Amino acid sequence: MALRTVALLVLEGTAPFELGLIHEVFGVDRTDDGVPPFDLRICGPRPGEMISFGAAAAGMQIVVPHGLEVLQDADLIAIPAYQQASDGMTLAGRTPPHVHAALRAAYARGAHLLSVCSGAFLLGEAGLLDGRACTTHWRHAAELQERVPTARVDPDVLFVEDGTIITSAGTAAGIDACLHLVRSELGAEVATRIARRMVVPPQRDGGQRQYIDLPVPECTGDSLQPVLEFMVEHLGQEHSVSALSARAAMSTRTFARRFAAETGTTPGRWLTLQRLGQARRLLEETELTVEQVAARCGYSSAALLRHHFTRAVGVPPQQYRRQFSTVG
Repeated sequence: MALRTVALLVLEGTAPFELGLIHEVFGVDRTDDGVPPFDLRICGPRPGEMISFGAAAAGMQIVVPHGLEVLQDADLIAIPAYQQASDGMTLAGRTPPHVHAALRAAYARGAHLLSVCSGAFLLGEAGLLDGRACTTHWRHAAELQERVPTARVDPDVLFVEDGTIITSAGTAAGIDACLHLVRSELGAEVATRIARRMVVPPQRDGGQRQYIDLPVPECTGDSLQPVLEFMVEHLGQEHSVSALSARAAMSTRTFARRFAAETGTTPGRWLTLQRLGQARRLLEETELTVEQVAARCGYSSAALLRHHFTRAVGVPPQQYRRQFSTVG
């Protein structure tokens, strides 16, 4: 495919930042840097009319100059995020059927389709994610899976390329997806030149997991609260179920049942998530070595912390620190 013509699809409720990042990659003239020119066409079902970005965008509006006819010969159709409506439906969910039909026709003729964040819902509503690997922002992944049951939604990655359809996670992951497509179609040198002008990495490592708060289960009762507080205050110690049940003055069987009822998980899993959460805080807020962080969080070695941390967060501790440290 010759990546030359890009159609940026704008509907009511489009998120302005995600629209802007697509424009930044494909709408800025960088021919002086040796980047081939792109013909970016902003389009929608209501050309010439004022389109609102939604209540969260402080009243900003945009006039869309082109209609859906530009989808007929575009090499790439880019779909930005859409704001959530008060009833939980994406605004893209109220898209006229002829928009879905235009997207399906573009896909059938071989065009690339790229979505950013909740823009994936529009592809799903058009039937283009059925049986396909895809992603969206981690907060919306479960909803997308529910709406498109046959899709294989991966909430851990920055973007997914499945055939000619690319779906990306929240906000900045759209830049990763756009640069990936440029790299694939026009080469690494062109992608690097665009990234350098944008002052972003040409390619990021890791996935969404490094940006997700670990889902530490909360206690919904009060009978085990003293035990939970003791575990948190002594994360560096071993905590066997027998010792914890003795502290709670219960049999091990009763303790395990009560723990699951009040926290929704097992003592081992609850403790692991607490330790990983503490490790993240120490990596962000202190200059402790990885070995020292491991010791404070109850891991016998830095290697064991690296294993569990990378498995849960998606990147090793040192890389996480480089990206999220607040020290210095």
